[in-house]
Amino acid sequence: MSVARLKRPRIGPRSAGVVMTPEEFDDLPEGRWVPGYRYELINGVLVVSPHTESAERSPNEELGYLLRSYKDHDPRGTALDDTLPEHTVLSTPNRRRCDRAIWAGLGRQPVEERDIPTIVVEFVSRSKLDKDRDYRVKREEYLRAGVKEYWIIDRFRRLMTAVRYLPDGTIDVVVQAGDNYHTDLLPGFTLPLSRLLARADAWPKPRRNRRPPTGDVQ
Repeated sequence: MSVARLKRPRIGPRSAGVVMTPEEFDDLPEGRWVPGYRYELINGVLVVSPHTESAERSPNEELGYLLRSYKDHDPRGTALDDTLPEHTVLSTPNRRRCDRAIWAGLGRQPVEERDIPTIVVEFVSRSKLDKDRDYRVKREEYLRAGVKEYWIIDRFRRLMTAVRYLPDGTIDVVVQAGDNYHTDLLPGFTLPLSRLLARADAWPKPRRNRRPPTGDVQ
């Protein structure tokens, strides 16, 4: 089904698989999206997924708190322009919904439709397919998008991989559970990985498998 044939007044789980162009996806008003789901455009197909587990959302909120504390209290915190959870990266043919976007070094408030996040963060999900996307597929997409760093926070492997996209290639910085991460993009900011992992560990494992995403999920 194409978006032109979509008759439903709102877009939700049953709309998964609808064929769209990036322009059609971008032009859909927010009021048409059924809340409680994540919407992405992958390879020209609408993908609808349930929200992430609490063990992913909680460390994501903690990361947001650490970033805003840095902005408010560190003299060098002006390097952080803003940060948002659940942000759609618009610069490639796909519309990938990242767990957290961070803008740094602009010296102003970012413009959502124009300014690509400086740093993109993904918290690795439970399924093997999700892990493959986080480590492989998204890595290439964010490179093409113009992101400067991609942070993969993996509570299952107890580590973080910071992919730094440089003019002459990429560098992977692996951060172990007890280590801190620093980046020149946010001078003076310290990311204690153990603090994020502790927030993830505080939530019990779901009792049953969550419904898988619908649509093309590559």
